[in-house]
Amino acid sequence: MRFLTALRQPTIRKLEMLESAHIVVGIPTYMSANTVDKVISTVCQGLHLYFPDKRSLIFVSDGGSTDDTREVARSVDVSDYEHEKIVAIYRGLPGKGSALRAVFEAATFLDAEAVALFDADLRSITPEWVRNILQPVLKDGYDYITPYYRRYKYDGTITNTVVYPLVRALFGKRIRQPIGGDFGLSSALAMHYAKQKVWETDVARFGIDIWMTINAITGNFRIAQTRLGAKIHNVKDPAKHLSDMFRQVVGTIFSLLDEYEDFWMAVKGSEDVPIIGEEVGEEPQPFDINVQELIDYFKLGFQNFGKIWESILEPEDYEIYERLAHETDPDKFVIPNETWARTVYRYAAVFHSMPRQRFKVLNTLIPLYNLNVANIYNRLKDADYDEAEAFFDSLARTFEDLKGYFVGLWRSVAKGGATA
Repeated sequence: MRFLTALRQPTIRKLEMLESAHIVVGIPTYMSANTVDKVISTVCQGLHLYFPDKRSLIFVSDGGSTDDTREVARSVDVSDYEHEKIVAIYRGLPGKGSALRAVFEAATFLDAEAVALFDADLRSITPEWVRNILQPVLKDGYDYITPYYRRYKYDGTITNTVVYPLVRALFGKRIRQPIGGDFGLSSALAMHYAKQKVWETDVARFGIDIWMTINAITGNFRIAQTRLGAKIHNVKDPAKHLSDMFRQVVGTIFSLLDEYEDFWMAVKGSEDVPIIGEEVGEEPQPFDINVQELIDYFKLGFQNFGKIWESILEPEDYEIYERLAHETDPDKFVIPNETWARTVYRYAAVFHSMPRQRFKVLNTLIPLYNLNVANIYNRLKDADYDEAEAFFDSLARTFEDLKGYFVGLWRSVAKGGATA
C-alpha cells in the first residue's frame, strides 16, 4: 500500500493545533525504552539553554515498539522548558527511513527553520550536542550538518572501511561520519527530502542516513561537520551483530551509484568539508571484539563462496584470501589496503551488473568484511586515536587512488564486459 504521508490523522491534528515551530527535533525510536528518556531530557535542556527564544517541538517517531518506548517517551515532562512534544507511530514501511519521513513532513507542516535528528539509543548526548547540531543551521546558513565524533578505533567499522572511503572517493567530500545518525537540516533540505519519491523503497526501511548524505551532496546543499565528542551508544560486535547492517547500508550505497552515476563519474579528487563547533563530550570508551569469531566466519565463507570470490576478484587478491583461509595464526590476518579497496570496487561493479541477483551476491562479501575487521584489529591493536585516524585516512586515499580502476570496471560492465 502506498502512503501519501507518514503522519497519522491524530498526529496531523496535533500539528494543526501547534500551527508553527522554529525547531523540530526528531527522535526515531524502536524498542528504545531504556534510553529514550535520557535523550528527550537532554534535548530539552539543550533547547532551553541555547535556543530559549525559539519555539521547539520534540517529535518522537516510533516504529510500533512493543516494549514501553512510547509510554516512557510520553512520561518525560517537558513543561518546565515550555517545549512541545509529540509521540506518534508513523505510517509506512517499517524502518528508520519512514520514521524520519514523518519528522521531515512535520517540520515542513510547521514551517520550521531547522531540524535536528538524534538516535534514541544515545548514552553520550549532552545539551551541547543540541547547540552544535542546530547552531550552524540557524546562524551560519548551513543546510546539512553531519556529526564529527571521536569514536573508538574498533567502532564504526562499516563507516571506516566502506562508507567513508566510498563517499570520499566517488562523491568527492571528506565527510568522516556519513551515516552517523545525528544530523542537522535546514527547512529547505527537510522539505527536499520529504518530497522525494523514495518512501516505498528500501530507503524507507534502512540506509536512510547514507541516502540523506549523498542526496545533500548531489543536491549541492551547504554541508558542514560539527564536533560532538565521543559517541557512546549500544555497541555491536561486528562478528555477531553487523552482518544485517552491512547488507543494508552497503546495498543502499551500491544502489545509489546507479542513480547518481553522472555525478560521481564527473568528480575528480576530494575536498575537505568544514569541521565546526566547540569540542564537547568525553573520550570514546574502549571495548574488545571477538577476532576468532571474525576469522571463523571468513573461513566458513571461503568454504561456501570460494569459487564465487575467485570469479569476482582480481587473481592477486583472491590468492591472499585463499592463503588466509588456511592460516592458523590470528596475528597474520592482515591484508593490504589495495586488496580491500579493489574487493569493494569489484563487488560494486558486479552489484551494478546483476540487478536481479545483486543482494545474493552482496551476501558473499560479508565474510570478507569480517576478515577485514580482523585485519583492522591486528593493524590497530597498539594504535592510539590519532594513529587509527591516520590509518583510516590512508585507506580512504587508497580508494581515491583506485577510482580510475573502478570507473574502468563500471564502464566494462555497462558494455557487457566481465569483472573478473
